[in-house]
Amino acid sequence: MKLLIHGRNLEVTQAIRDYTETKLSRAVSHCEDMVKEADVHLSVARNPRVPQQIAEVTMFANGTVIRAQERSDNLYASIDLVASKLTRQLDRYKKRLQERSQGPVHRSARDEEAGAATLPPPGTSLTDGKEPELPSRGVRRKYFDMQPMTLDDAVHQLELIDHDFFLFRDADSGQLQVVYHRNHGGFGVIQAKDA
Repeated sequence: MKLLIHGRNLEVTQAIRDYTETKLSRAVSHCEDMVKEADVHLSVARNPRVPQQIAEVTMFANGTVIRAQERSDNLYASIDLVASKLTRQLDRYKKRLQERSQGPVHRSARDEEAGAATLPPPGTSLTDGKEPELPSRGVRRKYFDMQPMTLDDAVHQLELIDHDFFLFRDADSGQLQVVYHRNHGGFGVIQAKDA
């Protein structure tokens, strides 16, 4: 597994690097063949009155993004917490893959061809034909491939990335929709109203 470790407001020493590598290797040991890359951001709060040490990890497992973030008063404790969170998320992801592979798949050749027609050609980039420009101050832009998926898949992806919401393209309608965590539990979906 390729491991990238970045530090913000702290120097990433060899001891921190070794500890992080050991903990994350242990966390992905049961899914090593799936996880190809992990991006780790370790940071310390600038305010000395707020002793927060944050460990944020983004993993890429077979094209799926799995993200976890934890904070505590101690950087090593934050790394421990994020590693155990990732272990649980990877277990859930692996279980979901096994359920899919063991369940019946009823796809016709016509459905497969229709799905392939909506995908961009291999080797093309999302930024082809676009001019680079600086975003306005305070705005961060992210670009990612948006494969059509069902609502169940989107909810599963939302649980894996550890965010409040997830934007996806509905497999049936082709429209962009947002699935989010509701304050009182459960999930909600935001979709555009037909004019």
